[in-house]
Amino acid sequence: MKLACAALLVASLALPAIAETPAPRNPLADGETWADLRGDIVGDAAIADGAALFEVDAPYRAHDAATVPIHIRQLDDRTEIESAIIVIDENPAPLAAELSFGPSMSPLDMEVRVRVNMYSNVRVIASTEAGLAMNGRFVKASGGCSAPATKDPELALASMGQMRLKYFETAPQMSPARREAQIMIRHPNYSGLQRDQVTQLFIAAHFIDRLEVFQGDDMLFTMEGGISISENPVFRFSYTDNGTPALRVRATDTEGNVFEQTLVKSGQI
Repeated sequence: MKLACAALLVASLALPAIAETPAPRNPLADGETWADLRGDIVGDAAIADGAALFEVDAPYRAHDAATVPIHIRQLDDRTEIESAIIVIDENPAPLAAELSFGPSMSPLDMEVRVRVNMYSNVRVIASTEAGLAMNGRFVKASGGCSAPATKDPELALASMGQMRLKYFETAPQMSPARREAQIMIRHPNYSGLQRDQVTQLFIAAHFIDRLEVFQGDDMLFTMEGGISISENPVFRFSYTDNGTPALRVRATDTEGNVFEQTLVKSGQI
């Protein structure tokens, strides 16, 4: 009886430890698609394991396949990440975005929202002086590229190009010169795979294909994007503030529209 009670006591003490065990992460999964894509994306360039350089955070099972957050955070700040590409293996257009970064973005900490059309690896391939490095996550999502737009088409076009800048409280571990900001741009970013809910005809592709963000004359980042960037694109990022009172944003889309706005930093005129 004493032995049985002791066994039960040991088992009960072990339960909290089991409950606190973190859920497994969602690393890149094995698949044949990347082997077919690799040559078109990076040619025959060598790609190192990027796990020590940066991490990629993405949900294992997406809440909304049309707006999946992809968070890239640099772990080793001794190496500057000059550019990065986001690849969603199973999307109709796998190359989601090509990003270039100015020195003020280092160490890189950035989130982009994308569409994921079916269960897929989402890869980030970073470029440094030492070459290419890759990390990513496997995301369970479906229908992101064909999901109906959330806005009335006329309303979406009427507000197209409007921008908003938001700042967040600086984390205690961050340098006082570092700021965390978010830029949102209103644009339907039609993928060409969505249907008009009234006519049921496909809506022609119409999306932001280039974005430039500057503080003064210093480039923070640029993006060349495709149909995999979400509707009303959102970019959240950290950067070293150079003291200029505003950020300048310039975006162009596939219809030749140009949207430019100077966004005043919070608390400044």
